[in-house]
Amino acid sequence: MINWLVLNAVILIVAYLLGATPSGYWIGSWFYGIDIRQQGSGSTGATNILRTLGKLPALVVLVIDILKGVLAIALVRYIYSLVFAQNLTIVAGVTDVDLAKEWMVILAGLMAIVGHTKSIWIGFKGGKSVASSLGILLAMSWIVALGTLSVFIVVLAISRIVSLSSIIATVAVSGLMFFTGKSLPYEIFAIAGGIYVIWRHSSNIERLLVGKEPRIGKKLSTELEISE
Repeated sequence: MINWLVLNAVILIVAYLLGATPSGYWIGSWFYGIDIRQQGSGSTGATNILRTLGKLPALVVLVIDILKGVLAIALVRYIYSLVFAQNLTIVAGVTDVDLAKEWMVILAGLMAIVGHTKSIWIGFKGGKSVASSLGILLAMSWIVALGTLSVFIVVLAISRIVSLSSIIATVAVSGLMFFTGKSLPYEIFAIAGGIYVIWRHSSNIERLLVGKEPRIGKKLSTELEISE
């Protein structure tokens, strides 16, 4: 039992560290000599990188952040495909290895999300985990991920507001999980992860309600604290 718990704890720590990889901060620091936390919104995510540094670095950050989420889920599935991990699970008294793996998938996904928003490497700061969440969804269910991305793109095309698009897409995940017949652990991930991501957008919601949230292409004013 102890060995199984230790194995899962290590997996979750690695998932957190993957999510905590501060790609936006590193690119700003290494290639542009700036601390992205002190620029624009202070977020390390792709949107603030786009507004502050431009399209190419924003694309690089976006891809890396998506990959972080993919790798966190791939790690769980790989470890649980190994015979020793399956044996440890059974010895621990858990007879349904596949169900245990599904629960670990959602826990690792949540840890990666928290890692992205609260990175240990940069003073527990980060982004809003939208891109990392997309990567997690791609690894969990590409159908749900593409559906979520479609919602995001449609709302963004209409509103030109990244935060609004992210929030609506996040809400859509729960419905997509349900209508595609995903298991209870996946539905719980959609709800828990969605609540967390929306909470991270609380300041954006306040600005949306008063009509002050910037649209794509609009420069940030220094007094605004924007979403990823």
